[in-house]
Amino acid sequence: MPKKILILNGDHSDIPLIQASKKLGFHVITTGNVPHLIGHHYADEYHCIDFSNKDEILKLSQQLHIDYICSNANDFGAITASYVAEKMGIGGHDSYQTTLLLHQKDLFKKFAFQHQIPTPYTQSFDNKDKALKAVEHDHFPLIIKPVDLSGGKGISKVFYRAEYTKAVIKAFNVSRVKRIVIEELIVGTEHSFSTFIINGKVVFYFSDNEYSYLNPYMVTTSAAPAINVEKVSKTLVNAVEKMANLLSLRDGIFHIQYIFANNRAKIIDITRRCSGDLYPYPVNYATHLDWAYWIVRAEAGLDCSDFPTATQIGYCGRHCIMSSKNGIVKNVIVDDSLTNNIYDELFWWKKGDMIDNYLVQKLGIVMLNYSSMDEMIEKTNQLNNLIRVEME
Repeated sequence: MPKKILILNGDHSDIPLIQASKKLGFHVITTGNVPHLIGHHYADEYHCIDFSNKDEILKLSQQLHIDYICSNANDFGAITASYVAEKMGIGGHDSYQTTLLLHQKDLFKKFAFQHQIPTPYTQSFDNKDKALKAVEHDHFPLIIKPVDLSGGKGISKVFYRAEYTKAVIKAFNVSRVKRIVIEELIVGTEHSFSTFIINGKVVFYFSDNEYSYLNPYMVTTSAAPAINVEKVSKTLVNAVEKMANLLSLRDGIFHIQYIFANNRAKIIDITRRCSGDLYPYPVNYATHLDWAYWIVRAEAGLDCSDFPTATQIGYCGRHCIMSSKNGIVKNVIVDDSLTNNIYDELFWWKKGDMIDNYLVQKLGIVMLNYSSMDEMIEKTNQLNNLIRVEME
């Protein structure tokens, strides 16, 4: 009988993980409380349970006698996967407490300061009243975040005292654990640095530039390689290896988001799960490495010592198609100038779809390649004009 793997959702972002699990010969089970997600169609079996409910997922995992569990492209999935793995004695995941430390912003920032990991100065609060009284008028600008959410949820940039109270309340209201962080706002360019670690050593990394559309806190476009990555790669590799050894991390993915400013990198977020929006596809294109395959192998606790030597080459990226307003989708128009750049695509929109939250809803993703860094930068900055959503 094939081994059973539970993948903790079936969104478009999870399709590469489902495909990789099939490649490994597993019987793939997906979960999550949204049955119509496109990724469920790629699985062998689906159960409608919220993947962030770790106790319900544990109960399901025990009932199904799963062999492996894989987090989805969401921090709550990483936390649930580590919890279930620890309770069931399944390999491939860090301890539950370590996973919380890495995926909850206040715990990570405290750890980072203790061990000189480069990250913005941060204060943490579990009391709303104390947070509201904490900052004097001359401490701005700031960025305020709930500790336990991704995708830009609950985040605010604050430049004036008049904005501060609203931002603190907003972050507390959306945080499930009712904790927030208040950070210095560093102005720079945003990037990611996705690594694979084996025995505490980085054996591979992939870098890119990250861009947002109308929602400034949600990445919608990437272009690789990252500008000036050669100036910070050694620092970031050292930081990953330092954390891996201090925390005895399991083999597998270690993904960083950082701000590049003044020729230095400041780490703003980390995860130990697959990044979203088909992130493995540009990695595959630029390295000829099946990124999702190795992520799943590691999360299944399989031996990864034969991880191949791979180097990032060329220029590529991905772009999420989004509307500029709410309404009914009529068409998606792709400019002819991109004909030779788009090498793959996944659309799930159809004519007549309703957009009721244009700041987060996506209609599809295109994969792009470029002939040079100059072309990549020029076209990446124009993608929201070159690919337009026409509304009725």
